[in-house]
Amino acid sequence: MGVPSDDVVLIQRGKSPEEPSIVTVNCPDKTGLGCDICRIILDFGLYITKGDISTDGIWCYVVLWVVPHSSSLIVKWSSLKNRLQSECPSCLTSFYLNEQSTSSSSSPVYLLKFFCVDRRGLLNDVTQVLCELELAIQRVKVTTTPDGRVMDLFFISDNRVLLHTKERQNETLEQLHAVLGQSCITCELQLAGPEYERHQGITSLSPATAEELFRCELSDREIHSQALSPDMTKLKQATVMVDNSLSPAHTLLQIHCADHKGLLYDIMRTLKDFNIQISYGRFLPTTKGYRDLDLFIQQKDGKKILDLEKQSALCSRLKVEMLHPLRVITVNRGPDTELLVANPVELSGEGRPLVFYDVTLALKTLGICIFSAEIGRHSASDREWEVYSFLLDESCSRFQLSNMVARNQIVDRVRRTLMGW
Repeated sequence: MGVPSDDVVLIQRGKSPEEPSIVTVNCPDKTGLGCDICRIILDFGLYITKGDISTDGIWCYVVLWVVPHSSSLIVKWSSLKNRLQSECPSCLTSFYLNEQSTSSSSSPVYLLKFFCVDRRGLLNDVTQVLCELELAIQRVKVTTTPDGRVMDLFFISDNRVLLHTKERQNETLEQLHAVLGQSCITCELQLAGPEYERHQGITSLSPATAEELFRCELSDREIHSQALSPDMTKLKQATVMVDNSLSPAHTLLQIHCADHKGLLYDIMRTLKDFNIQISYGRFLPTTKGYRDLDLFIQQKDGKKILDLEKQSALCSRLKVEMLHPLRVITVNRGPDTELLVANPVELSGEGRPLVFYDVTLALKTLGICIFSAEIGRHSASDREWEVYSFLLDESCSRFQLSNMVARNQIVDRVRRTLMGW
């Protein structure tokens, strides 16, 4: 019968804006549940200050202390609770318990298409509205015309699984019209058709660009650009230790690394992809910008990780994810400058939340206009990647985009925004 839904997720709000709120998840266990929880918390713009997780392989108990990444963020706590409940095995049949939906739990993809007069920061403003509405961006195709107008195609799904209702559609269109204002010429929302499949891949990646973007080690150019950002040098100091002597049934994984936004998600995503079960884990508070984690883990068959090759593969992958979980480079695309951002996709097909929002926010802050934008998937290095392509408009930028110093500054600002520094 499971447990009452009100007991699956409990949220104790902090008494002040500075005091962390406590999120407790108490439900049947499944491999990758920690990853799913961390992804949702990241999607709501929250940062995990510390946490504990324990499971006997059947039942899981997770306690996380969270604070907003931004002091201006208004957290929808009831929506967060419902989203977390939807991921718990005892609640898989009901996604939004307070808003019953006759649709299936798998949200279909919709096409949001609008044509408007372009302006600086437009993409970020639209993306912020979609995030606030809990609409997930799956693909994007943005094109600017010579007369200064822009055609935007957003392929979106609804985390609340309500976009099939007229009320939810009207709410979405009304909020978009509010942010677009008089610049909006047309705005339409409909179920996506065959055009969604045509926008699955990224069109602008040459073999040389793909090699630079997806390589495991930082390129010389990236290392050089890190001199602009002292925080980036700390990433090289990540350590992962494996110890099989402390527990008769579990392998101890000890991690020490620089903290960044989504760090726990990156670690949990990697363990999920390796089919690793966390029996007990403790995420210690950040000390001088560094994070320590102790994780007692098992393989899916319930055994310790004794094979040295498996240990090495797991440690290597974790170090890569902590070294640079998001790839950011600039390349020449004809006479123009293209900004490329990539992040690995979970084996389950889920992508990292809020990347498009963070990149467009960084460019908006720098005063750089976006001539065109695209989101697609690309397979490389035996993995699937989500790739974000932005063709930058030099005509409205204070940066000389052909200058390598200026490009490094753009890459640095985008990377810092993505990493939460």
